[in-house]
Amino acid sequence: MTQDAAGDPAVAVMYSGGLDSAVLVAHAATQSAVQPIYVSVGLAWEREELAAAMRLFARGAFGSRVRPLVPLRLDMQDVYPADHWAIRGEAPGFDTPDEDVYLEGRNIVLLSKAAVYMARAKISRVMLGPLAGNPFPDASDAFFRAIERALSLGLAWTIRVETPLAGMRKADVIRLGRSLEVPFDATLSCMQPREGLHCGRCSKCRERRDGFLEAGIVDPTRYQNTPAR
Repeated sequence: MTQDAAGDPAVAVMYSGGLDSAVLVAHAATQSAVQPIYVSVGLAWEREELAAAMRLFARGAFGSRVRPLVPLRLDMQDVYPADHWAIRGEAPGFDTPDEDVYLEGRNIVLLSKAAVYMARAKISRVMLGPLAGNPFPDASDAFFRAIERALSLGLAWTIRVETPLAGMRKADVIRLGRSLEVPFDATLSCMQPREGLHCGRCSKCRERRDGFLEAGIVDPTRYQNTPAR
């Protein structure tokens, strides 16, 4: 099993570039060595998201226990049609529910690709960052238990899926992130970013804004358009 210099077993963290996954990396690093993984599938915002992530990891923001980000690819543009909102880069509106940004099979795709990398790197644990209230079928505990069994069987290597933030709301995650000194201003949680700026018009920007408001913490995010109050 892959270990850090101190001999601690490493844990993989699915990193999206966003606030939640940054807090997850920082949290994981308090316990063990961390191997962050970013999986590109062809969505419109990924180029900006990955660029922001690479800048953040390059500056060593999470300390010595966090390894350089590993970018992987698994093209889904032959499944999601060209007119799909996530391929066009035209996200549903500011006040739309989570159900409107559902991407079928997203965690199936991400975990499957990451698990093959993990088996080759001799890493057994992987963390994802779904929060409380996530409505999607591939974010349920039943799904995670099923896919870790299937991946372990198919790879002949134990894969354990962990979701440490599953009982938390966005404001809780932000409070945790502040205690861990996560650089929130270097994270990107937006479906229509431009030149490193959040659009201020998509539901991810709304969730981010509302989370900081509820947490009582100043939002350091730079928005192209000031989110509505």
